[in-house]
Amino acid sequence: VSHTHSPAKQQPVPVIICSQSNTTTTPTDEEAPAAAAEVAVEESGPAAGNSPYQLRRKSLLPKRTASSTAGASTSTTEPFGHRAKRARVSGKSHDLPAAPAEQYLQQKLPDEVVLKIFSYLLEQDLCQTACVCKRFSQLANDPILWKRLYMEVFEYTRPMMHPEPGKFYQVSPEEHDHPNPWKDSFQQLYKGAHVKPGFAEHFYSNPGRYKGRENMLYYDTIEDALGGVQEAHFEGLIFVHSGIYTDEWIYIESPITMIGAAPGKVSDKVVIENTRDSTFVFMEGSEDAYVGYMTIRFNPDDKSAQHHNAHHCLEITVNCSPNIDHCIIRSTCTVGSAVCVSGQGACPSIKHCNISDCENVGLYITDHAQGIYEDNEISNNALAGIWVKNHGNPIIRRNHIHHGRDVGVFTFDHGMGYFESCNIHRNRIAGFEVKAYANPTVVRCEIHHGQTGGIYVHEKGRGQFIENKIYANNFAGVWITSNSDPTIRGNAIFNGNQGGVYIFGDGRGLIEGNDIHGNALAGIQIRTNSCPIVRHNKIHDGQHGGIYVHEKGQGVIEENEVYSNTLAGVWVTTGSTPVLRRNRIHSGKQVGVYFYDNGHGVLEDNDIYNHMYSGVQIRTGSNPKIRRNKIWGGQNGGILVYNSGLETSVWPVCGFRLI
Repeated sequence: VSHTHSPAKQQPVPVIICSQSNTTTTPTDEEAPAAAAEVAVEESGPAAGNSPYQLRRKSLLPKRTASSTAGASTSTTEPFGHRAKRARVSGKSHDLPAAPAEQYLQQKLPDEVVLKIFSYLLEQDLCQTACVCKRFSQLANDPILWKRLYMEVFEYTRPMMHPEPGKFYQVSPEEHDHPNPWKDSFQQLYKGAHVKPGFAEHFYSNPGRYKGRENMLYYDTIEDALGGVQEAHFEGLIFVHSGIYTDEWIYIESPITMIGAAPGKVSDKVVIENTRDSTFVFMEGSEDAYVGYMTIRFNPDDKSAQHHNAHHCLEITVNCSPNIDHCIIRSTCTVGSAVCVSGQGACPSIKHCNISDCENVGLYITDHAQGIYEDNEISNNALAGIWVKNHGNPIIRRNHIHHGRDVGVFTFDHGMGYFESCNIHRNRIAGFEVKAYANPTVVRCEIHHGQTGGIYVHEKGRGQFIENKIYANNFAGVWITSNSDPTIRGNAIFNGNQGGVYIFGDGRGLIEGNDIHGNALAGIQIRTNSCPIVRHNKIHDGQHGGIYVHEKGQGVIEENEVYSNTLAGVWVTTGSTPVLRRNRIHSGKQVGVYFYDNGHGVLEDNDIYNHMYSGVQIRTGSNPKIRRNKIWGGQNGGILVYNSGLETSVWPVCGFRLI
């Protein structure tokens, strides 16, 4: 193939192929002008002329000379001693040099002009254009071009990444790892159906305008799009565009993916509501279904009607495990709940949702249901933010549960669950309530600023509360009553407006390894036949006493460190009989251990020292057993007995006064 030369410099010399002799010959001097004229005719016309934008010219073989041997069956070129072969046309662009017009387009046309031309192309044409040459590839991948296309199709003002099924997240283009996140997201979201009311007719009536988008489908309603999934028209990815969709029948029984598509904060712009029935119902077969980035509302006209008791914003039934992500969930109905997860095998994943301002319960998990609930905000609900009952056993992590008009979390009737790293505060009643054989595990949560108490365990409730921060509640940080038996271990319980741990009404429990300090009343209070085990705690710097046992309180109090409290380190009064063993009770601002008003019990093997008053005081009918204690450093003596107080089995003591 010859190189293309400018017509002003050299006339091309054509090669004539003889069909009879199969030989290639060079035209004679007389034939050459005629052949050149034929070529000139072929190149003439509107596209040729003298315009610099002429089309690619025909490639011509190099000039050849005839062989000097007459009658030869073949002719050879002068530099080569073999038969000439027809040039093979390669698919590679460098095999064929660019014609002037092509050269101008690829190399000389300004970037701004090329980008303007490319801006009229759709995504498939843009991808094909990128295959022409290196410069076109760079320009066709310009993020601004892809952003325009992306926002036209999906409306998002930030790229929505979809790296794997059931996972969507928006990214900031400036912080993304790849230079063109708009194109990356376009590729990930390309095959899907779009619910965009009023657009479907326009889309299908202009096939030429939207050529190349055959993989996209458009519907006017969500119900129609769900029907398209069932008929296998597409793979189950549904984009619901900006708008309010009311009273559609949305029952999901297949693993569809439904996501809001709108500019700005997506979930505010896509609203799906129902006034008569549950807004979304997930049924068996909807495992791995996904619903995200939208507002879901249940807003009945008659908000108190009893027939709405079974209706919710989201209803998740037996044997299904959908993913609910980045949704705003609201219910104005005064019965039922905003989200109801019920039945064996109901195991959703609900993440990054806002369940607030509902006129009943926010999240209700019951009847052996499970699920994972992470990073949600649950606030200002009329009843509990979360209810767990009847063997419900969810995993609830990093939720923000606050400003409830009732309790924050309520577990009852054998409800269970694992609660980790939640922030529970400013609820009208307790932050966490446990009742009726419920047995949750609460780990590393913050429970604070409750308008009543922090944790309330009653009516045979149980539970494990481990390594939590419980502080600044109006009443006690932890309440245990009515035959309840929880484990309170490794918590920081401080700065309460009343006591730290309050055990009454036949309460029990294990209070172990906690740091209890800075509370307005006693760090631990035991009364009315309650009998907990209190051990390995630090109880200090309280504005009242350290441990207060009264009204026939009992319990085993051992190996604690009680110090620097404003009143007595331990008070035992009104018929109480605790066992205090191997404690360190020191540096108090009054008495170390104070028995009065018929306070009894056992005080043995303790270290009691450095108090502003005496180490032990016994008065008004009290009769404790005191043995093997070390009592020293009291500024008013070691043991002070007065006003009909008694003591027995004193050994050994330092400092002893009878008054």
